[in-house]
Amino acid sequence: MRFIVLFISYLVLLSSTLAQDDFLAKQYFNDGEFEKAAVFYEKLVEKDPRRTDYAEGLVACYQQLERYLDAENFLMDRIRTGNPYPTLLVELGYNYTLQDTPGKANEFYDKALSKIEENPNFGYGLGFKFQKYALLDYALKAFKRSMELNPELDYNYQIARIYGEQGDISRMYEAYLKLIVDGKVSKSNILRSIDDFISSDPENENNVKLKRILLQNAQRNPNILWNDILSWLFVQQKQYESAFRQEKAIFKRTDGNSVQRLEGLADLALKENEVLAATEIYEFIVENGKDEVAKLNAQLNLIDIDLMDFDAASLDKIEKKYEDLVQIHGYKSRTLQLQVAYANFLTFKKDTPEPAIEILKNSMELPLNQRGLAYIKMALGDILVYDKKFNEALIYFSQIQKKLKNDVLGQNARYKVAQTSFYKGDFDWALTQLKVLRSSTSQLIANDAMQLSLLISDNSLEDSTQTALKKYARADLLAYQNKTKEAIDELEVILQNHKGEKIEDETLLKQGELLESTKDYEAALFNYQKITEFYGNGILADDAHFAMAELYRKVLGEPEKAKTHYEKIIYNYQDSYYFPQARKNFRILRGDSIN
Repeated sequence: MRFIVLFISYLVLLSSTLAQDDFLAKQYFNDGEFEKAAVFYEKLVEKDPRRTDYAEGLVACYQQLERYLDAENFLMDRIRTGNPYPTLLVELGYNYTLQDTPGKANEFYDKALSKIEENPNFGYGLGFKFQKYALLDYALKAFKRSMELNPELDYNYQIARIYGEQGDISRMYEAYLKLIVDGKVSKSNILRSIDDFISSDPENENNVKLKRILLQNAQRNPNILWNDILSWLFVQQKQYESAFRQEKAIFKRTDGNSVQRLEGLADLALKENEVLAATEIYEFIVENGKDEVAKLNAQLNLIDIDLMDFDAASLDKIEKKYEDLVQIHGYKSRTLQLQVAYANFLTFKKDTPEPAIEILKNSMELPLNQRGLAYIKMALGDILVYDKKFNEALIYFSQIQKKLKNDVLGQNARYKVAQTSFYKGDFDWALTQLKVLRSSTSQLIANDAMQLSLLISDNSLEDSTQTALKKYARADLLAYQNKTKEAIDELEVILQNHKGEKIEDETLLKQGELLESTKDYEAALFNYQKITEFYGNGILADDAHFAMAELYRKVLGEPEKAKTHYEKIIYNYQDSYYFPQARKNFRILRGDSIN
């Protein structure tokens, strides 16, 4: 018994030592300290000679140190003794390649391939190893020969990738598409792989090749799959009208069961400011859709498009559209989005919150599940805030927060509690709520909570009377109420009377955003520029750079200036909330292929 205990203890100790040496070997290798890595790999090989990864690690160290003879002797010894895995033959061949002796290298590559005749299952490991060293012709031979000898093996996905690495793009596309047709690999996985080779430019050579192959396949075999992938390609190229043509074909061939695809395409087009394409798709859904909710959503989106550019005279026409929809659908649980949209219109566009409040309170009497009720209460709370009925709004937000505590909807309600408290000047309670939200699972809520929390805390410490903070809260509420000019004027008072105080950068940013919404772009840029010049180390510098970049890219059509500001975020503000989007937009402007 004592012997068994000692033996087990030895095994545990050995395992622990191996794990530690393995970690140190990899760490030194990754740090470029190959001499130290080699020492640990030599120990590992001695302790566990059957581990191929230890052997390959040691060989890689020798090769980095140009100790090619040591690598050769080690590999030869391993190959002569026992029954080694044939990838060691590839390693030996590559060792000769590094010494510029291709004849001997090819000799061992061929020996490695011959091992597949003994066991076709060696094909995957050998193919992968050849691919690692960019020996793509050998990799193809390994995968293909294994499949010939054992038809149950399937390395077509690996073969398709190799075609791409060889630059044989058309052959790669054909191979990938065949995998989808045969049902061997999911369409989403294949499209992710193809995405590496195309760009947003329709004239890109690889894009043209894919389009041609898809059209040829569609002519040979009218499969809905080709419409699907063509639609995907057109979306990557931001050609939403062309994508819509493919989606219409899919819609008709699926007897109208693909309406969700049309909704997604329209939403994406609208997000990309392709308003004409989005309008056309929503109108098609209204005319041809069978689902009541899908048609209603499309109609509401069309009204939202009308509201993107409206004047006082058009508001009555838009209100008539809402009234017509209410006549058709009535007030019911399935159409809550109509009640909320109409109530928001009455409040935020027509400045008549009273009928909106009545609509939503009546909607609360409908048979609703917990989330449906929360949805209505959230909208009602927003309108009550607009109407300065803060305490009543807080009751509804608090109810949602308690019922859906761990849900994003509940976290959003908590943020609205903080925001409403901020508007009414209860800064301490707002801070209490915001401290909880700074660890929210929603990055957007967490970021907003952090910004509002810092605004309150920084300006409370500097000014115990909180004079400037109260003015800012009043301006923020005016902006919320769509009283943009009054909000801009209130913020200007802060800028004139509180120069150099901490609240200045917050005020400049907020006023810049409002100026931008009124299309006073030069004034907005002036504000953002002041933040980057005078508060370059402050927490809002990245916000200002991103705002300028987006303005130059989306509105002013000056991509080079946009790139400059995205680049500032990439290099100077890597922990910024905007970092991922800034990097993506920068790469798009630079012409990179984006997955």
